[in-house]
Amino acid sequence: MSSESKGRDLLAHVVLPVATEDDALATARALEPYGPGRVTALHVVEKGDGAPDKTPVEQSEQLAEEAYAAVRTVFPDADEHTAYGRDVAAEIFEAAEAVDASAIAYQSRGGNRLTQFLSGDLSLELVTEADRPVVALPREEEE
Repeated sequence: MSSESKGRDLLAHVVLPVATEDDALATARALEPYGPGRVTALHVVEKGDGAPDKTPVEQSEQLAEEAYAAVRTVFPDADEHTAYGRDVAAEIFEAAEAVDASAIAYQSRGGNRLTQFLSGDLSLELVTEADRPVVALPREEEE
């Protein structure tokens, strides 16, 4: 289906999931050349279901603030959205729905196959289960 048939520009409003300050800056820079109309930076604080948190909530919220600041160095008018939950992909999908995003743009965090397997391979879940377009941004070549 073309974007015209949906009456919506693919990059009109992009949700940009970010984890850390460095990740946020790299992801925002990867998105920048495509000229999105609006950007909402999203950080998911992994919390809930009675299980111990990976990091204290306050520390995770500080990471989110640093990530949002990094995104704003590229997209000064970027909105922010913080979600809380164990299922990161589900939180990304819910946030995209909540802000009425036209697409989700992300940059794979990389890692070897074992790392991807152990983390549940978020990339696979994003591209196979999303209810809206998902844009996989290219990674910068490491020197």
